[in-house]
Amino acid sequence: MRQVERMVRGEAMEEGAGVRIARLVGTSRLQMLDPFLMLDHFDSADAADYLAGFPDHPHRGFETVTYMIEGRMRHADNKGHAGVIETGGVQWMRAGRGIVHSEMPEQQEGRMRGFQLWVNLPARLKMTPPGYQEFPASRMGRETRAGGTEVIVIAGRTSGGTAGPVAAPHVDALYLDIVLQPGGRFEEPVPDTHSAMLVVYEGSVAIGDGDAIDAIAVAALGAGDRVAAVAGEAGARCLLIAGRPIGEPVAWGGPFVMNTRAEVMQAFADYQSGRF
Repeated sequence: MRQVERMVRGEAMEEGAGVRIARLVGTSRLQMLDPFLMLDHFDSADAADYLAGFPDHPHRGFETVTYMIEGRMRHADNKGHAGVIETGGVQWMRAGRGIVHSEMPEQQEGRMRGFQLWVNLPARLKMTPPGYQEFPASRMGRETRAGGTEVIVIAGRTSGGTAGPVAAPHVDALYLDIVLQPGGRFEEPVPDTHSAMLVVYEGSVAIGDGDAIDAIAVAALGAGDRVAAVAGEAGARCLLIAGRPIGEPVAWGGPFVMNTRAEVMQAFADYQSGRF
């Protein structure tokens, strides 16, 4: 059974044009968990915290995954693609060789809550064409387990055979949203070849043989081939995110993630020259 190797709480910061977020992965406390580069959580019912949004900005060399738990976010890019991610929906975007896009709230009031995950790409895929996998809540895989535990499957396949709509074979990604009743238990095999983390964002959860972890926090999990979690007396909601490490050098320069510093500098030059 996997145990908690490191527990990290979100680091408050502002991104985009002033959107308040909590960064869980991608800080000095947890720099990355190969193949996952960054994980941000946004959650506010105060429109002043999110209305400024994320105006046009570039990316190259990785994928961004936006999961909207509540609210609506409009996205558009310089390739002519646009759409709205609504409550329960996901956008899995491959920046590939380069894209300039914006992510702007499609609401003036109400709660906006969700996560954005950055997933690295191996060298052989970093300069592939940009692309999207976008799915509404109705397309997610869903299963109900003993004790009323609900599992929403975004990517990968559970041991019960429920598959999510997103395919990420380059890292064999598993992305689950788990709803636990008070005292409810969740258990799932995860290959020992994969990195794994459990993100507690409602209530509290005891992982493996460890003490309870209160929201909001990310638990990077150690070696093993199964993940087990038990909710506290108020129930819980958490994400299980796992993937096969890429194991390549990471050169990171702001919105560009490549394998060498020279490639990052080339990305800046290409962007500034309008070649995205």
